[in-house]
Amino acid sequence: MATAAATAGAIPADQPMDKRKLIAFFAMVFGMFMSILDIQIVSASLAEIQAGLGAGSDEVAWVQTSYLIAEVIMIPLSGTLARILSTRVLFSICAAGFTIASGLCATATSIDQMIVYRAIQGFIGGGMIPSVFAAAFTIFPPSKRAIVSPIIGLVATLAPTIGPTVGGYLSHAFSWHWLFLVNIIPGILVTAVAWSMIDFDQPQKSLWKKFDWWGLLSMALFLGSLEYVLEEGNNKDWFNDEHILAGTLVMVAGAVVFFWRAFRVDFPVVDLKAFANRNFAFGSLFSFVMGIGLYGLTYLYPLYLGRIRGYDSLMIGETMFVSGLAMFLTAPVAGMLSNRLDPRVMMAIGFFGFALGTYMMTGLTGDWDFYELLIPQILRGCSMMLCMVPINNIALGTLPPARIGNASGLFNLTRNLGGAVGLAIINTMLTQRSDEHYARLSEHLSYSNPAAIDWLGSVGANYDSFGLDGAAVALQKLSGMVTQQSWLLSFIDVFTALTALFASLILLVMLIAKPSGQAGGGAGH
Repeated sequence: MATAAATAGAIPADQPMDKRKLIAFFAMVFGMFMSILDIQIVSASLAEIQAGLGAGSDEVAWVQTSYLIAEVIMIPLSGTLARILSTRVLFSICAAGFTIASGLCATATSIDQMIVYRAIQGFIGGGMIPSVFAAAFTIFPPSKRAIVSPIIGLVATLAPTIGPTVGGYLSHAFSWHWLFLVNIIPGILVTAVAWSMIDFDQPQKSLWKKFDWWGLLSMALFLGSLEYVLEEGNNKDWFNDEHILAGTLVMVAGAVVFFWRAFRVDFPVVDLKAFANRNFAFGSLFSFVMGIGLYGLTYLYPLYLGRIRGYDSLMIGETMFVSGLAMFLTAPVAGMLSNRLDPRVMMAIGFFGFALGTYMMTGLTGDWDFYELLIPQILRGCSMMLCMVPINNIALGTLPPARIGNASGLFNLTRNLGGAVGLAIINTMLTQRSDEHYARLSEHLSYSNPAAIDWLGSVGANYDSFGLDGAAVALQKLSGMVTQQSWLLSFIDVFTALTALFASLILLVMLIAKPSGQAGGGAGH
């Protein structure tokens, strides 16, 4: 079998898909699905894991943080490892390692064990994600991108969206152990198919001699510290905490060394030259912002439903399922449109739909339920697919095949970092704005406000009749109402900011060069 570069460059555009490649590709897609799903499937059930392992709230947060830090290091590294080991060896090792690590997580008896196993799972699993994007744009001709691009776009966006649903169901119906055990059988099958079917490229083991170990160390410090600072910053009051301050200093030092070596050594651990391609640079920027929308809204909806409506994880999952269904149904439509519409038009429509959905959420009240959230969630799901397919095609569809391996790692990294940055900003906004709204609302509830005095009197008298301390209970109730309203107002502030962000992207779309060839992002190498 020829190398990936030769394969992509030589096959005719109208050649039918190779069944062996298709089977291998779908196995890789399923592996990527498991890896991405594992982030959200666990986040929905952290309370169950905390109870099962007897961990504190600060400790259990590291079940997620350790996974994300390890994954964000592996994603850009995977392109280099694929060149050295070959896609077959790298993906098979990642799939097998992810499966073994999932089994270890299920057997963890302490929070320390769980954190270590999750870090291993995140690091090894992270290698599967860029491999799929690289394979899609090297083993298939441009004419088939209307089929393969919606598939990887759907998986990359559907997995985080349905994660709360799957996680809530598994932890309710069985136990938290099944959040990890569910990966075992599919993981074995994916490993077996990957090892026997993937044959896209050949290893270049001579590159081991040029491998930039200092570049790897500096990248790990840079990206790992960045992820830690973004994940933990808001909870620890940012730079008022010595650990966040130390993490920031390590991040800056790691970044300086990493970027210096990336442009100085012959074989950098991550090739940043792909950013010289204008479409890849803009595609990565859009991917970053889509990460904010994807992970930010997957966080905001459950937070509202849990904090304001009092839903448990299963009820939240059932409500959130709408977005996943909308994505699934829109994927084939997005594929067809990618061959007929200018991708810039598709992206503009998607960004408009996203902005409209978040704008509708600015009317949020404490009574909103499934039906009020229905249209915003449908808009979010449909718009996500309409954006992701052309973004993938624009970013990776015009690069030379030799660059796609490294570029796919960078492209996926931007989406993950977008999610991390977005969640950090969203959490900080929610905390600061809710405190400010609470202060403003409290100013109007002083003893000089007759309506407040009357309310406290009537509610207090009602509780007095039951033999309780009516005045204290009434004050507690009033404080709860103010807290809830301050949170609602802060949610509205965040949705307003997201609306402005996605509306502004419609203007940025106009700066992208019109792709040559097909609307779907032909092979303009």
